[in-house]
Amino acid sequence: MKNYKLLYLALISVFSFCGYSQEAKINAGDKKYDSYAYIDAIKTYERVAEKGYKSEDLFKKLANSYYFNSNFEKAAKWYGELFAMNTQIETEYYYRYAQSLKSAGETVKANKILDEFEQRTKNDGRARLYIKDKNYLEEIKANSGRYKIENAGINSKFSDYGTFIHNNTVYFASARDTGNFTQRKHTWTGEHFTNLYQAAIDENFNLSAPKEFKSKINTKFNESTPVFTKDGKTVYFTRNNYNNGKRGKNDAKTTLLKIYKATLENGEWTNIRELPFNSDNYSTAHPALSADEKTLYFASDMPGTYGQSDIYKASINGESYGTPENLGPTINTEGKETFPYVTSNNDIYFASDGHPGLGGLDVFVGKLESNGVSNIQNLGSDINSPQDDFAYIVIDGDSPKGFFSSNRSGGQGSDDIYKFVETRSLNCTQELSGIVTNTTGSEILGNTKLSLYDTDHNLISTTISDPKGFYSFAVDCGKVYFVRAEKENYATKEEPVTILKDNGKTYLTIKLDGTECRVAVGDDLAKCFNITNIYFDLDKSAITPKAIIDLEKILDVLNQYPSMKLDIRSHTDSRASYKYNEALSDRRAKSTMQWLINNGVSKDRLTGKGYGESQLVNRCSDGVKCSEEEHQMNRRSEFIITAL
Repeated sequence: MKNYKLLYLALISVFSFCGYSQEAKINAGDKKYDSYAYIDAIKTYERVAEKGYKSEDLFKKLANSYYFNSNFEKAAKWYGELFAMNTQIETEYYYRYAQSLKSAGETVKANKILDEFEQRTKNDGRARLYIKDKNYLEEIKANSGRYKIENAGINSKFSDYGTFIHNNTVYFASARDTGNFTQRKHTWTGEHFTNLYQAAIDENFNLSAPKEFKSKINTKFNESTPVFTKDGKTVYFTRNNYNNGKRGKNDAKTTLLKIYKATLENGEWTNIRELPFNSDNYSTAHPALSADEKTLYFASDMPGTYGQSDIYKASINGESYGTPENLGPTINTEGKETFPYVTSNNDIYFASDGHPGLGGLDVFVGKLESNGVSNIQNLGSDINSPQDDFAYIVIDGDSPKGFFSSNRSGGQGSDDIYKFVETRSLNCTQELSGIVTNTTGSEILGNTKLSLYDTDHNLISTTISDPKGFYSFAVDCGKVYFVRAEKENYATKEEPVTILKDNGKTYLTIKLDGTECRVAVGDDLAKCFNITNIYFDLDKSAITPKAIIDLEKILDVLNQYPSMKLDIRSHTDSRASYKYNEALSDRRAKSTMQWLINNGVSKDRLTGKGYGESQLVNRCSDGVKCSEEEHQMNRRSEFIITAL
């Protein structure tokens, strides 16, 4: 049944068509006022890296600082250094590196990185440069799990589809064999041509046994997809090009589809006539009315169609109809868009194989606007399947109950009608909120600019954190976003966040690293660079390569501020003896001080001492059971400023 529904053939039973920077602004000047010095950490990182020292953290911070300021050439340089380390890198860095390379004109290399990005991410929409519309699976997943679906109870072994609800009655098309000897079969499908049937709906959403819709509307050819006006006196429906006993054909002798109209007079449907914008040379089908009944929506492949079939609208003024208007490229694709249905909230449901879906026709919903259709979403894997899913309709504009048609596996016929109850709204509301602090969480960062991006990195919204560091965004449930935080004297940071699927709030706290540290006498210079410890080999006091990277940062600051003096303090945890820890830490403090002297720092600017386990920062003294993380807090190096 799927083929005869989708192929554009003569006497087709169901109407579907087969067609289709800015430069980085980093303050390079030294800033001083009162007793404070401002240290540009990013510049320090760069000078350290230029000396040949390699660190994953170092390269990430450098590359990101330039990427977020659109200095892609320098970003590409440092991302390149990061990738050259052959370390495990988060997938987001593949995208940033590729974008930087493209902006730098290295397209071939960028494409190679994007290939790797697609392989690693699979469902990230930006990989659509190689795999078309790659992110749609995440949207479908987020939109799924919202329906309870059952067989409608009116299906036959033949095709049943295309419901409309009026006056507690469901009207639909069916190819079931009624036993009428004269009823004709479609030569390609082996099934009878479709007629309109009806079934009553009870208060429990159950349907009565179907019966044929007794009217002159039904003929020996196909009728389907009726829509009644609210007063029940007018019906629009789809039929093959056949009226008053005559079958119309196009230039190729093919009978297409048309929309017809009938009126109810004295209990009989009469005055059956086709709409004035029909043609023998193209099809129109699947009518739907706006809530005010002043606009008719339908599907057609008339001239001006973007693809194989598009959705159009035409104004209604009594017996007059406006010129059909294409709803535009946001809804219509090079594929098939068909079976429109419009709610009182101006939501338009439709079936499409052009928008990303699960296979065949999928059902989508969008918002009707004055200039087209916006916010188109796949309804998810409850309504949609790998087969054809179409003709979605609700009982009324506010009801969570309705019907749709599908030829999915497990049905009774080639197409079946299913009833549903929507248990969760597609457009649930979520608030994304949090606070912005410094790295340690000790300082609230008000007046921080926050930007919200989608997975394609399109800017959605911006805001400023309040004096308490609080920010919030209105977001869609179940989606993935990126939040970028920017504040003067802090490194720009971007955090991914997956929004919860139910109504409510999602929280994201953002901690920023300072690019400029405000320090005074008595402060620990190591905190500017998040240096917690100068690392030595076990039981040794010789400087390791890892330690040198951190010491280069301290050296750079001392060279910037010739009058700065430091007291170097080394601490241990409580494990091992008190005397041993004191001696080891003292050797390490002296070794650290000597490294700086050997690299040009005057001896009179430095003092150093080891304190062993005498200044623990927590409860982890001898005999107290502590975790490794708690012991690590006590193993620390400090560079206390004694003069500026």
